[in-house]
Amino acid sequence: MTASTTENQEQGTRSREQVKSSDSPCALHLESCTSIQLSTTAEDHHIARMAALALGLSVLEAAIPSPLPGVKPGLANIVILIVLARYGWRTAAWVSLLRVAAGSLLFGNFLAPGFFLSLGGALCSLAILAACQHLPQRWFGSVTHSILAAFAHIAGQLLVVYWWLIPHAGIAYLIPIFAAAALVFGTVNGMIAAHYLDEPDTAAETSRHTREGGYPAHLNAGLPPSRE
Repeated sequence: MTASTTENQEQGTRSREQVKSSDSPCALHLESCTSIQLSTTAEDHHIARMAALALGLSVLEAAIPSPLPGVKPGLANIVILIVLARYGWRTAAWVSLLRVAAGSLLFGNFLAPGFFLSLGGALCSLAILAACQHLPQRWFGSVTHSILAAFAHIAGQLLVVYWWLIPHAGIAYLIPIFAAAALVFGTVNGMIAAHYLDEPDTAAETSRHTREGGYPAHLNAGLPPSRE
C-alpha cells in the first residue's frame, strides 16, 4: 500500500511539471499563432450596414402578399440605387450580392431555385447599372436606372426559369405582366431613391471632415446645412 501510494504521488508530481512546462513562452507563442485576426476597414463596415439595411427591406418585402409569384416591389433596390449614386458601382455590387446570399440563408433557400433566381436577377441588374454609369447623368438619373435595373432583374429571372426550371415557350405569355410590374415598381423605387439622394449625405460629409481635421459649423451645432 505504501509503495503504490508513493508511486501515485510521483506520477501526480510529474503531471504537474508537464502542465507547467506547457505554459512556456514557446507554447504561448504557438497558441497565439493559431488565433485568426481579421482586419476590417471603414468601407467594410459601411458595406455591412448597407447590406443589413437591404436585407431588412427584403424581410419586410417577404411579408407583403404578392398577387403573382415572382412579382415583388424590390424594396432592397432602393438601397442599391442610393449606394450606387453615392459610393460607386463596386460598393453597390457588394451590397447587392451580400443581400442575396444573406437573404437566402435567412429564408432557408440557399442553393435552392429561389436563390438562383435572385442571383440571376441581381447579376443582370448589376450589369445594366454598370452600363448606366456611362450614360449622361443629365438625362439619366435614379428613376431611369431603377426602371432599367428592374427590367434586367425580371429578364434574368425569366432566363433562369426558361433555361433550367421550365423550358417552355409559354413563359413568354408572362412577359407583359412582369414588364408592367417592373415599370411600376421601378418607377416608384427610383423616385424614393431620388428623394433620399436630394438630401445631403451627412455621414459622408462627417467622415470627410473628420479626415480633414474638423467639422462644419452645422454639424457641430446639430443643424441642417444652409441652403444659401
